[in-house]
Amino acid sequence: MTPKEMAILAAKALDGKKGEEIKVIEVTDLTSLADYFVICTGSSTTQINALCGAVEEKLELEAGEKPLHREGHRGGIWVLLDYGCLVVHVFNSEAREFYGLERLWNDGKPLELADLTAGV
Repeated sequence: MTPKEMAILAAKALDGKKGEEIKVIEVTDLTSLADYFVICTGSSTTQINALCGAVEEKLELEAGEKPLHREGHRGGIWVLLDYGCLVVHVFNSEAREFYGLERLWNDGKPLELADLTAGV
C-alpha cells in the first residue's frame, strides 16, 4: 500500500469517529520525516484516544501496518502515531492552534477532500 493510500485510510478512520478539521498534507519534498501528515482535532481526551485507536485498527486490518511509535499523550491534548511514511497527529483544539502544524508545513501539498473519499 502506498503512503498516500495509508494517509487516506487514516483520514477515513478519523472521519468515521467524527474527527474534526481533518487535513492530509503531502510533505515528501519538504522533509525526510514522512511523506504525509494527517492532522485532526478531537473534542475530548476520550475522543482523541478513540480517534487514535480507530486509525491503528484500520491501518493494521487494511494495510497490515502497526505504528512504529506512539507518543504525546500529554494529558490527552496531543497524540502522534508514527508509521514511518505517515505521521498522524490528533490534537485537542487548543494544542492544534498552539502547535500550528498547518502553518509550519504550509509549503506542503494538501490533499483535496475528494481524495479522502475516493476509493482506496
